[in-house]
Amino acid sequence: MTAAILTLQTLAAHDVWEKAQKLVLVFITCLALLWGMSLVVRAVRRAVGRGGGVTSEAERRAKTLGAVLNNAARVLVVAFFLVMLLQEFGVNVGPLVAGAGVAGVALGFGAQGLVKDVISGFFLLMENQYGVGDIINVDDKHVGTVERMTLRVTQLRDMEGRAHFIPNGSIIRVAVLSKDFARALVDVEVDLATDPDRAFEVLREVGRSLQADWPEQVLEPLDVKGIETLGPNGLIIRTLTKTAPGAQWDVARELRHRILLAFRVAGIQIPYTQRVVHHRGQASGPGAAGH
Repeated sequence: MTAAILTLQTLAAHDVWEKAQKLVLVFITCLALLWGMSLVVRAVRRAVGRGGGVTSEAERRAKTLGAVLNNAARVLVVAFFLVMLLQEFGVNVGPLVAGAGVAGVALGFGAQGLVKDVISGFFLLMENQYGVGDIINVDDKHVGTVERMTLRVTQLRDMEGRAHFIPNGSIIRVAVLSKDFARALVDVEVDLATDPDRAFEVLREVGRSLQADWPEQVLEPLDVKGIETLGPNGLIIRTLTKTAPGAQWDVARELRHRILLAFRVAGIQIPYTQRVVHHRGQASGPGAAGH
């Protein structure tokens, strides 16, 4: 009897040791998976920061992607470890896995829009199309400054202070208005009798003065492209000025202000539409004669 008990104890100890070895092996496998995911996160960070140096915004995007990937890896590793643990203790995990698969398929069909938004947001961050602080035009419908980016939505703040939450999956075309640099386009109309060369010189002088006063906003001197249109009232002269990202509107407003003052000093006339208004006299008649 004692020998049988010792034999059972030995078998139980051997079985426990074997299970422990398997669990340790599973644990080591989980650590290896987490380590492999950390390598992937490092590669993502290098891809995001590639070209032009790593900026704080690029680092933020890399951290976002890294956090998403690490969280996904942790969830998968914990689920794998629990399944293996239950299997080692004799629990039949087949129905559990099958039920989870059916639930996952049902959730996938019900959340197709969410999955599309997340995938689109992932590639937006990966490709560094735009970032927080950029001024963008989304599908010619929403124009504003990017205040926040997640894998699901992009938050814009327009000129009137309204916040727009745009699902990343619905974004088809984005025009970034503040990428690296911008250009202030200012069209100036002068009288037909104005000497164009004189007007060009005044505009260039205004551009040089503005660049000297605003060196951080104006990157290059004003470029006079020439006469854009011969109109019925005057000449339309087009100018372009290279500016810092997002500064094109302020520069354009200041240019118009200075051009107006400079034209007044130089005696250059800005045309205006003239209208002739005819007033009809009071109708004559029997009633009018009595007054």
